[in-house]
Amino acid sequence: MSEETKQEEVKEVKEEAKIEEKKEEKKEEKKEVKTPAKFKDMVEKIEAMSVIELNELVKFLEEKFGVSASAMMVAGGGAAAGAGEEEKDAFNVELTSAGGQKVQVIKAIKEALGLGLKDAKDLTDAAPSMLKEGMKKEEAEKLKSAIEAAGGTVTLK
Repeated sequence: MSEETKQEEVKEVKEEAKIEEKKEEKKEEKKEVKTPAKFKDMVEKIEAMSVIELNELVKFLEEKFGVSASAMMVAGGGAAAGAGEEEKDAFNVELTSAGGQKVQVIKAIKEALGLGLKDAKDLTDAAPSMLKEGMKKEEAEKLKSAIEAAGGTVTLK
């Protein structure tokens, strides 16, 4: 065996030892979490799920309750990054003008907000009008871009 081969094997063994060491440290750092009795059955079912099933469950819960699993991470990261400056987390979407393609704007509002045709038309006719209040930034930007693509003018407040 050549000297280079021996050195490479020694490096590999050292790297494997470091990886094992890190795994052991992580195991020690893990806290033992006690499952409350009322959630025991649910937690057992979740533990038995595959990664794909868990992903489907998370997406279903996000859609069902209108929440985002990543919202907490974003809020935490934003607070740390903007220590001196506070970032808004709730936006109001206001239709300032229907523009030249009023029918397209009505359709966009109807689809985005899940309103009936009459309600969407009334909001469009009443411009400037508040479309939705207290939206998350991503949702507000999505609504704004959908209405602007249809020809309307939107302001985030």
